[in-house]
Amino acid sequence: MMMVTAACGGSAKQGAGGAAPSQVAETKKEAKPLTVGYLNVMDDAQAMLAYDAKMYEKHGLTVKMQAFESGTDLIKAMVGGQVDAGVLGFTNAVTWASKGAGLKVVGGAQLGFHSILVRNDSGIKSVEDLKGKKLASQKQGSTADIVLNGVTLAQAKLTNKDLQMVYAEPAQAIQSLAGGAVDAAFVFEPYSRMAQLTSPVSQIYEIGKVWPFPCMVVITTDDVLKKDRDAVNRMLDAQKEAIDLLQKDPQKSAEYITARFIQGDSFKTQSGEVKATSVIKDSIASQTFNWEITPEQVKRMQEIADIMIDQKALDKPVKVEDILDLSWQKQQQAKK
Repeated sequence: MMMVTAACGGSAKQGAGGAAPSQVAETKKEAKPLTVGYLNVMDDAQAMLAYDAKMYEKHGLTVKMQAFESGTDLIKAMVGGQVDAGVLGFTNAVTWASKGAGLKVVGGAQLGFHSILVRNDSGIKSVEDLKGKKLASQKQGSTADIVLNGVTLAQAKLTNKDLQMVYAEPAQAIQSLAGGAVDAAFVFEPYSRMAQLTSPVSQIYEIGKVWPFPCMVVITTDDVLKKDRDAVNRMLDAQKEAIDLLQKDPQKSAEYITARFIQGDSFKTQSGEVKATSVIKDSIASQTFNWEITPEQVKRMQEIADIMIDQKALDKPVKVEDILDLSWQKQQQAKK
């Protein structure tokens, strides 16, 4: 990252000292503005890392990052034109596409990580053991809720009627679990890692190991693609670089983004304090980030869309291929 910064700095200095004014103006004009929406969760690490490590700048973008509390809020802003693109749950794209919104999935991000945590003294060893128990999970209709009901519970021959569901945000879910208000929690990173470090809880299930699926994807609108596809491609270039760093060097990645999740240099655990970056490094390493959307993943996306129909989360069927625009990905694959 230092080399990248130095190279950019060197170019700017050379332009100011020896290049003609028109050349300098031309370079500045080339930087394109883009507003990127995100959620402050590990699932969106590529979007945050690309910004914090100045990868967007490297690829000729002036990015404004806009945080949202939920994928629903983000996609509403995208449809309304306040945000150009974002990293969010695939189910959001399906839901809004079924309503006629002009949305496109243009790249991959992260394969679903959702774990079930239970108290060590609960006696719960499997998903089947959750029958009759209180389970905290995200709100109804969320990606977590859809795969929990359509995959996790279904494979255990259970429905949400067999459990006592408590709908809560991840931070509240792990607090409720630690305090004994619920028996289990269905959460993502870094909440899963942080909960295991601070409370007597264990992970009994992780959907990414059982049923890998493209949970988070990069979404934009037809209007933005029509207006400036090159800006979208530059964003994807930067996020691809971020994903490569996340996969190859979780420690270096953590050094950039830890402050977004943990304040201070250390994190208090049951065994004492540990470095905050080590917590986030482990959270990154537990996940699979992937900029490619494979044919197998497209099939899995269609399965999710069909599950949403069964759950009445969609009013009408959606053909996933109709909301995919993988032209940038095809260009990357052609370079290999």
